[in-house]
Amino acid sequence: MAYEVKKDDCTNCGSCESECPVEAISEKDGARWIDPGKCADCATCVDACPCEAIAQA
Repeated sequence: MAYEVKKDDCTNCGSCESECPVEAISEKDGARWIDPGKCADCATCVDACPCEAIAQA
């Protein structure tokens, strides 16, 4: 199951994007967005997010 960014909690810091090993994260509408087709379900982004804005979809 892919992960998703809770837009209301995301500060758009980019910490998750720089840690994603499959480059599934990008900026979209003022927050980070995880492409579910690319997400490898590794949870690296969850650990990298300082505001706990990423959860399983």
